[in-house]
Amino acid sequence: MKIKDRNELEELQKAVLEANLLLYKSKLALHTWGNVSAISKDRSYYVIKPSGIPYEKMQFSDMVPVDLENNVLETNLNPSSDTPTHSLIYKADSRIQAIVHTHSPFAVAWAQAGKDIPPLGTTHADNFYGSIPCTNSLSDQQIQGDYEHNTGLVILDHFQKNKLDYIGTPGVLVKEHGPFCWSNKSAEEAVKLAMTFEEVAKMAFYTKVINPYQSQANPILQKKHYERKHGKNAYYGQKK
Repeated sequence: MKIKDRNELEELQKAVLEANLLLYKSKLALHTWGNVSAISKDRSYYVIKPSGIPYEKMQFSDMVPVDLENNVLETNLNPSSDTPTHSLIYKADSRIQAIVHTHSPFAVAWAQAGKDIPPLGTTHADNFYGSIPCTNSLSDQQIQGDYEHNTGLVILDHFQKNKLDYIGTPGVLVKEHGPFCWSNKSAEEAVKLAMTFEEVAKMAFYTKVINPYQSQANPILQKKHYERKHGKNAYYGQKK
C-alpha cells in the first residue's frame, strides 16, 4: 500500500514521536520499553514507535507506518513488537485514535497480581467508568504461538465477555504483563491517560495498604464524576 497523503503521514509521525518522548519524560517508560501509536484519519494505517531504538535517539521519520494487518509501509525499520496488539485494538473500536503500552510499576504490580484496579474514589471515576479490568493469563499455546496477536485477542475477549465499552473503560491490564490504554482523541491524550492510569494504580495500592477492606466508592458518586467530564451533559472545563 502506498500512502497518498504525505502531509498527514508526516504530521502523524511528528505527533507520535512527541507522544513517545512525553511517555519517556514522564518516567512511564525506561530504556526502550513502552510504545505509543496513532491512526490515520481513514484508518487504513497507523504510526508506531520503532522497536529497540532509545527514546533520546529517535526522530520523527523513525516512526513506523503499518497497516492493520501488521504490514510495514515505506520503511526498513521494524515496528514495536507490540504492533499486532495495537492492530487488534484499533480494529475492535473505530473510535480509538491512539494507543499506549507501558511497564509503569504500580499498574504492572496490579497486572502481576492478576487483580482489577477497583474504583475507590473520584480520581479513578473521573477517567474510568468502573474497575480497570485485568485479563486472564495467556495459555501456554497462546504464548508459544503468535504471542503479541494473542495478547490482543485476550484483551478483546475480556471486553466482549464482560460487555465493556472501550471508551468508558479506556484501559486494561494484561495479566502478568502490564497496562494498555487508548484515547478517542490523540496520541498526547493517550499518554496523559497512561499517566493517570499509573496514578490511579498507585492510589488504589496505598488505599488497600491502609485499609485492606476498603470497598468501592459510592456508585452514584462514581457516575457523577465520570459523567460530569465525559457524559452527554458534561460541564467540567471550558466551553469550546
